[in-house]
Order: sequence, then C-alpha cells, then structure tokens
Amino acid sequence: MTSMRRPRWKPLIAGLSISLLLLSGCNPARSEDQQKFELRFAHVTSVGTPKGLAADFFAEQVEKKSDGRIEVEVFPNSELYGDKDEMQAIQSNAVQVLAPASAKFTTIAPSLQVLDLPFIFDDPDEIPEVASPDTEIGKAIYANPDLEANGLKVLGLWDSGMKQIHSNNKTLKPEDMKGKKYRIQPSDVLRTQFETWGGIPTPLAFAEVYSGLQQGLIDGGENTYSNIQSQNMHTVQKYVTELDHGYIGYILTVNKRWYDELPDDLQTAVDEAADEASEFNRKEAQKVNEESKRTIEESGGTEIVIPSKEERQAFKDMVVPSEYEKYRDIIGPEVVDELLERNAERG
Repeated sequence: MTSMRRPRWKPLIAGLSISLLLLSGCNPARSEDQQKFELRFAHVTSVGTPKGLAADFFAEQVEKKSDGRIEVEVFPNSELYGDKDEMQAIQSNAVQVLAPASAKFTTIAPSLQVLDLPFIFDDPDEIPEVASPDTEIGKAIYANPDLEANGLKVLGLWDSGMKQIHSNNKTLKPEDMKGKKYRIQPSDVLRTQFETWGGIPTPLAFAEVYSGLQQGLIDGGENTYSNIQSQNMHTVQKYVTELDHGYIGYILTVNKRWYDELPDDLQTAVDEAADEASEFNRKEAQKVNEESKRTIEESGGTEIVIPSKEERQAFKDMVVPSEYEKYRDIIGPEVVDELLERNAERG
C-alpha cells in the first residue's frame, strides 16, 4: 500500500484546512454538499510500519466514505513535521490529524503517560480490553479534558506493539543497563523507569536514533520490532532483548476546530474511518512486528535474546508498583488502582 500523496506544487499554508468550492448559481440548499475539505496527516514512521499502513488505510477510507469531499494527503517519515514540531502543527491546524505516541502528550495531557507505565500489558491481545473506552485507562485517553482544552479530539488508539531493548551488550538483568545511555521518548515515566534500572535515559527524536547509535551518542534504546527494523537500528546494535516491558500506543488525534466545522455526515465518515483503521492497525501491528523480528533474525548481525520468566520478573519487580505510585496524582488514582488490581489478578 502506498502513501497518498499529491503534487508538491499544492501550497502548504499553515492553518489552511478548508477549501470551499461553490458552483456559481447553485441552489443554497445544496451548497453544503459542494463543500470540500483538505486533511493533512503527518507522522514520523516509515510507510511499512503499523502506523504508516494504518495512516494510508485511514486516508483511503475517509476519501471513500466522504465521496471525495474530504481530500487526504499523508506525509510519512517526518517528511512534513517531526517529533519536535508535530504537536504544535496540529494545534495550529497546519495539519489536521496526527497519531503521536502517548509520550508526546506529556506537556499538554500528563495523564496520558499511563500508557508509558511499565508492564501494563503482557500481551498485545490484552490491549483492547484494558484500554477500551469504558475502563479507567480508556476514559483517560478518549475523554481527556486536557486534550480538549488544547483543541484536540481523540479518534482512536493505534498500536505500534510491545517494546524491546536494543543495545550492544546482552541485557538479561537490570544490572546490565547500569551506566548505559538509552534513547527514550520525552516522558517522565520513561525517564524514571530507566533510572530505576540503572540506565541513563536520553531523549532523542525518532529520526535521529540511527545516527545517534551509529555515532555512539547513545548505547541503545527501546522500541517495537517494526520500528527497530524499519529504521535499521538493528544494523548498528548487537542485541535485541525481547522484554515486552512496555507498550507504544499512538493516539489518533484530530484538530477539534477542523472536525467541528465538518458537516455531520462528514464527521460520521471520519469517525467510521478511524474505527476501521484502528481495527486494521491492531491486526497489522502484530503481523508486521512478527515479520520485522524474522528480518532481524535473518540478517545474522543481531542476536535476539529471550529472557526467562524469572529474568523478566526481576525487571518488573523494580518498577511495579513503585512507578505506578510515583505518578498516582498525575495519572489519576482511579487509573492506578485499576492497573494495580489487574496486575494483582495476573499474579
């Protein structure tokens, strides 16, 4: 599936979101049906990642369901906006839709750091149940007042997958991380988590990770198999430890002002496309991560290390429940209590 792109001569004017085309002499009652809208969707990953595939699927569905009244252009791989400026871009309506990792919302919606907490899922199959809109976690995502106050509306939760540790030293116990620099997304939860394990957390833009590893500015990082492989991080790393210690979830977000200006039928088209793209994404995420893992294994230059149950538990015991309690007031006591209860049930 290829990304939906249009000619570069089309002007990219920040804040321009609606192109109103009225046929001369048309019936005023039909004017709304002639209205056309532009939707720019920017993201930082490659086209073949779960996010990239879902972005293109979403674009196709929006155009199909709107009968072409919403024209969608997708900009992958930090082509238009990157980690450092994409949040400002959507708030200013320079782009209308993003799907940033939850860590990107730290400054405007701190409670979304719930998705950065370690070991909230053991398996991707748990995600739809744990983060459904009627759970406390789901409410923190879908009905987040801070996002609304910043002019944003949540359309869905997309998976990138479970996170693994990539590094140049074999990582089977927290002590193996001591003194090593690990790239993290800009999140206090991730920072203190890696500090607890003994690592040195180093925030770095996604597009800069490969060069940072290649130049020795960082020793490793955490990411999904698909992101590690698609950005060739494994080619400059000796090991990937399959820790499944965290989750990367993308918050599919639309500029609320742009969305509110859509006629009701087009809002429905966007909502339905988002729901279908979320379901598509979840299936693709697991498949793409499995394929990426095989590609890394077959490359022959990177060893995939599988910790034992006891080794994984040693990482978990250092950060659960301590990291949860540390952010209780920020994330919300109801959310933390729900997570701790679920964790106790899992054992």
